[in-house]
Amino acid sequence: MVRRFRKWFIAGVIVVVVLAVGGPYVFIHFIEGPAPAKLALPKGQGAAGSAKSGATVDLTQLDGTWNVGAGSVAGYRVQEVLIGQNSTAVGRTGEIWGSVTLANKSVTKATFTVNMASVVSDQSERNAQFDGRIMDVSDYPTAKFVLFGPISLAGGLVTGGSKQYNATGTLTMHGVTKSVTFPVSVEVASGSAVYVLADVPIVFANWDISNPSVGGFVSTKSTGTLEVLLHLVRGAGNPASSGSSAGSGGGFGGPVTVPSTTVPPLTVPTAS
Repeated sequence: MVRRFRKWFIAGVIVVVVLAVGGPYVFIHFIEGPAPAKLALPKGQGAAGSAKSGATVDLTQLDGTWNVGAGSVAGYRVQEVLIGQNSTAVGRTGEIWGSVTLANKSVTKATFTVNMASVVSDQSERNAQFDGRIMDVSDYPTAKFVLFGPISLAGGLVTGGSKQYNATGTLTMHGVTKSVTFPVSVEVASGSAVYVLADVPIVFANWDISNPSVGGFVSTKSTGTLEVLLHLVRGAGNPASSGSSAGSGGGFGGPVTVPSTTVPPLTVPTAS
């Protein structure tokens, strides 16, 4: 009897271990699937009638104010560890507005704002953590970037091709304003569309952001990435958001859809 009990006890321990290790692995790698790909420039996939791809851009023709338009996206990318298994958390929104001014072959002014309260991922529990203790969106509903000084576009651009520059400015997020410098890639898709792509590395502590980790269940690195893709247009751009939830405002083309899992979302324990 004792031997049989010991056998069942050992079997039970093995099952628990397999579930603890294998469960997260199955969920992340077979059920949840891969994280959304990083944001990317369209690489010449402009509207019909656009300038020929590879043609040199007359920078003087770009002078003026360009507004952040529909199709612009901003969000975060953070590496997670779910009970020993690595995954990538991605949240995005289309509620982003602002403008960029070009003159004398330079970017002379740029500012854009993101409605952080509208950022969503594929997990409702992750969204609740993001909106609450991590980003406190009720108190800090937006993040804003303002360019410090001119960015020279000397060296030229070609239609459908991209070129990288460095941008320096102030990033206000979670009630904290700090100077940041990061590379930006610029692509002219047509005479009426310009795209700007940027990955801004973020150290959470620098913006007084709580580490996204939840106890010993979900842990993350102390850093993440703010991903931004701006679609700049000469006409009316996205209107400033009133701070309501994703998908409420017109002009944004609705919230950005992050692929969902094929099973009910994983429940993340509430942090104490």
